[in-house]
Amino acid sequence: MTSDDGTAKGGAERDAKAERERRLAEALRENLLKRKAQARGRRAGEADQCAGLAAARPDDGKSDDSGKQ
Repeated sequence: MTSDDGTAKGGAERDAKAERERRLAEALRENLLKRKAQARGRRAGEADQCAGLAAARPDDGKSDDSGKQ
């Protein structure tokens, strides 16, 4: 079916596309603000606030059982 202007789906498709573009733009702005805050923190010498990887954490003085003497 076609609408009066000859398009297949009319305004509903345009509304969905506009909503998707709005959500993507909002997510992009939030990501940019987060990255700017991270960069400011690095310049100020603050510690990174993320939890990080468990494997990268130092072990608390536990002995190494690798067989080295």
